[in-house]
Amino acid sequence: MTEQQIMLADMAGGLFAGLSHATNVADGWAQIEAMGFGGLLLDEAEGGFGGTWADVAIVARLAGYHALALPMVEAVAAAWLAAQVGFDSDGIGSLAERAEGEIADGCFTGVLRGVAWGRDAAFAAAPAPGGGAMLVPLGAARVEQRENIAGEPRDVLHLTGVPVRPVACDVFALGAALRTMQMAGALDAALATAVGYVNDRQQFGKPLGKLQAVQQALAVFACEAAATNCAANGVAQALDRGDAAFETAAAKARSNMAANSGAAIAHQVHGAIGFTQDYGLHPLTRRLWSWRSEFGSEQHWNRVLGQAVCASGADGYWASMVARTDSAD
Repeated sequence: MTEQQIMLADMAGGLFAGLSHATNVADGWAQIEAMGFGGLLLDEAEGGFGGTWADVAIVARLAGYHALALPMVEAVAAAWLAAQVGFDSDGIGSLAERAEGEIADGCFTGVLRGVAWGRDAAFAAAPAPGGGAMLVPLGAARVEQRENIAGEPRDVLHLTGVPVRPVACDVFALGAALRTMQMAGALDAALATAVGYVNDRQQFGKPLGKLQAVQQALAVFACEAAATNCAANGVAQALDRGDAAFETAAAKARSNMAANSGAAIAHQVHGAIGFTQDYGLHPLTRRLWSWRSEFGSEQHWNRVLGQAVCASGADGYWASMVARTDSAD
């Protein structure tokens, strides 16, 4: 990491650790804005940080590591999209997983589903009916409050005749990339929690961590966490290059696999205490279980990858992979 990224990580880590149990979104978001994280991707001329997607990956990973209960990553992405088209972005922005309805004369009537903290958001970026993406003001929305299994708001918003602004972005894929970054941090934190527990917990006269079966399970867990971190960094680099379609599909599919096996191992090595909801493992594993199904399941993204491979053809696949690798150097 560069010196600037090390400073960014120190700032984000300290702030998110203090906000990890925040329940008041307005107060928590005020602290994030005061530190300038809301404008992480905005140019300095726009009052932003002037950061890159590699910077976002650092911040998103730390948000996942600390189980931050605020729409940090969604707001950063929404603000970036709003700045691209001059959309009035006062207030917290968010992302919607999908939209149902129609756009007529530039106005949307329908439902936005899976809106992270939709009850607190001023606007959201969403996949548009029929393709593309749109920015939607939420001031007139009727909010149907929902939550994922981690207790994070994932609201359903009903809108009628709301003017929208088209934006050039695959919001669904962008959400998948951000979830990969968050899962990398949550897996690292769950792994650290598991390692700490087995080294402290005594069984048969010695720490659990000395048992070969436990060591083997944690070694698998460490590989899964490392793979997700590599995937998150790879998709961030691809976003900075401007074409992350293949990397996003690969990263989300791989991180979904890791979330499944990593969370299971974390609970297995903890034994009974791992199933106690008040224990510190739960904010991490429940998020992992939620995030793996948001913005595309493993099956969805493996299908996308398969279609891309088939489209390349037997003679074109390897050449296309080499070209992507060369562009990353």
